[in-house]
Parts: sequence; structure tokens; C-alpha cells
Amino acid sequence: MSWIEGKTVLVTGATNGIGQVSALALARMGAKLFITARDPARAEATRAEIARVAPGASVRVLLADLSRQAEIRRAAAEFLAIGEPLHVLLNNAGVVQLRRSETADGIETTFAVNHLGYFLLTNLLLERIRASAPGRIVNVASDAHRMGGPLDFDDLGSARRYSAMGVYGRSKLANLLFTRELARRLAGSGVTVNAVHPGLGVHRTRARGRVGPLLQRLPRKAAERRSDRRRRRAPAVGREREAGRACGLEQCGDARFR
Repeated sequence: MSWIEGKTVLVTGATNGIGQVSALALARMGAKLFITARDPARAEATRAEIARVAPGASVRVLLADLSRQAEIRRAAAEFLAIGEPLHVLLNNAGVVQLRRSETADGIETTFAVNHLGYFLLTNLLLERIRASAPGRIVNVASDAHRMGGPLDFDDLGSARRYSAMGVYGRSKLANLLFTRELARRLAGSGVTVNAVHPGLGVHRTRARGRVGPLLQRLPRKAAERRSDRRRRRAPAVGREREAGRACGLEQCGDARFR
């Protein structure tokens, strides 16, 4: 029996890339899946693919544009109204924007989707996750958090200066800070919180042009840094899966639901 068989898992951004691969793997393992999607056609295609690779899998779609806070609230309310427990929340949906834009809420798009989307959905579902403990919250971050520099709390929307990878990197840094603080607050609750750098996925994205080559350079640079850290910090490897830690998929992938 799989460790996650029969557990309820919600995956955001599950219609392509890392989110879709995660949803397919979880379905094969017997999880009861809820997935979020903006596009009904792509949601249906993903549901059909899940049914193909995992016949009999339980999968339900929550339609929502996670750049819009009203839709995040509606999707969370829809899930809560169903009455299911929530054992795992996988925050994965994200964007990279070459040019600055704002959401319907007047928030810079990359920060709105990549960080505030995680933050709002998690907090709306947090009591259900706590009530379903043991549970897990996983935030898909990125080694690109090193590329953006520190957060500028006087210009979180990057109105004064905008660069695609700088803004993306700061949104991923915000993911890590959120993960560490939430893990601290949930210590002893039976709910663990982790951030993961999964590597570079090949998937649809709003990133085009010059951003693609920049993203392609990340795995090589990250591998070089990880190799150096492992040489210097080998005794710490056994603690990489503690709540609040950030880790690569190769380090977190074998962690079990406890």
C-alpha cells in the first residue's frame, strides 16, 4: 500500500509541467486528487490523462485564476464546502513575466501568483489541513531565489525597476520566507511545511524570449552550488527534510507522510 493511498491532495497549476507530472504520480499512488486550473479545456485534458494512467483515480477540478484573489477565495470555499479532509497541499502554480503587468487586484502579476497566491490559498485552507493532521504543505520554490536580491518592502510591486528574473527570484525568496515562518508557527501541530527546488521543468509558461536561456542556466549553476555545499555540510544532509527546510527534489522525494 502506498503511503499516500486514500489521502486527499490539492495540487495547484496541475495542467502542465511539474504540477501535471506531480498530479499523475500522486494519482498512480492512490491519492484523492483536487487540481486547480484556469482553462476548462486543459483541466479536462489533464483529468483524461490521469484517468488513462491511473484508471479509477479520484480527481476533481477547481476552476480558478490564481492571479485573482476573489477566485482563490471561491476555489477554497468550494473545496471546504465539499467536506473533505486535506492532507497535502502542493502550491505549484507560477508565472514568469517578461514585461511588468498587474492583476485585476492591482498587484504586480508575478508576485501575485507566485507568492500571494500560495499565501492566501494556504491560509484559507489551513484550519482544514490542521484538522486533517498529520498533513503536509509543500511550496514549489526555486534556486532562482538567489537571483533577485533582497525583498524591497517599499517596492514589492517592482514599479520603480522591473526585470523578469529579478522579480521572479524575489517571488521565490518570498516562498522560502513564508515556508520557514509557517513551519515555525505549525511546529507540534502534526503539519509539516517544506519548500522544494524541483529543477527545471519543460512546460508551458508565460516566459519567452530572453527568459528561456536564463532559466536553462539555473540547473548547472545550482548543481555546482549543491556539490560545493555537500562537500562542506555533509553532516547536515540527514536533516534536510525537517519542517521549514528548503531542499532539492532529489533530497525530499523519498520523505514519507507521517
